Amino acid sequence: MSQALFELAAAGRHRALSAGTTPAEHPHPEVVEVLRELGIEIADRRPQRLTPELAALADVVVTMGCGDECPYIPGKRYIDWDLPDPSGRPLAEVRATREEISRRVRELLAELDR
Repeated sequence: MSQALFELAAAGRHRALSAGTTPAEHPHPEVVEVLRELGIEIADRRPQRLTPELAALADVVVTMGCGDECPYIPGKRYIDWDLPDPSGRPLAEVRATREEISRRVRELLAELDR
């Protein structure tokens, strides 16, 4: 969800990758649904594992509560967005998480655009 919302808001100015410490096989159906409400289609995307190599590609690594499971790359900027996992949550809660991620994405983009 974060990658899709970042890509939408960044409009090509910045690039995002998405990965997790324990990725599912497919995006969560709840996430697919709330992003479709914004005209964003992610059903065909495949979650990937967050590896040290992938983290090394980033200027900023945004984590979501993975703690010690996240690979640490010295010199990288890390930001933790401690947000609830949307899997199995009611759509109203997933929408609230979507809006909170959108807000944080806008703040991050404002920093990156300076």
